[in-house]
Amino acid sequence: MATVSVQVPTLLRKLTGGQDRVEVSGTTVGQSIDNLERTHPGLKYKLCDDTGNLRRFINIYVNQDDIRFLNDLDTPLNDGDELVIIPAIAGG
Repeated sequence: MATVSVQVPTLLRKLTGGQDRVEVSGTTVGQSIDNLERTHPGLKYKLCDDTGNLRRFINIYVNQDDIRFLNDLDTPLNDGDELVIIPAIAGG
């Protein structure tokens, strides 16, 4: 099981006790989100919809690669990888 660093955006830091970066384990992005939910309840709901899919307005990157262009939540992780959560911002 890989241990990865998760960069938490300002909007979600209230769920991580104000931390901008947390460590989590998992072999895939989805498993890491599940483990993140165990230590920081409510975070998975902000990232995933009721069917367990990534919400449309949330982008997650693994080492600067958008998981939507990889294997989405099934994207495999290695020790030391960095997950970056970026909420999409609409403008006009």
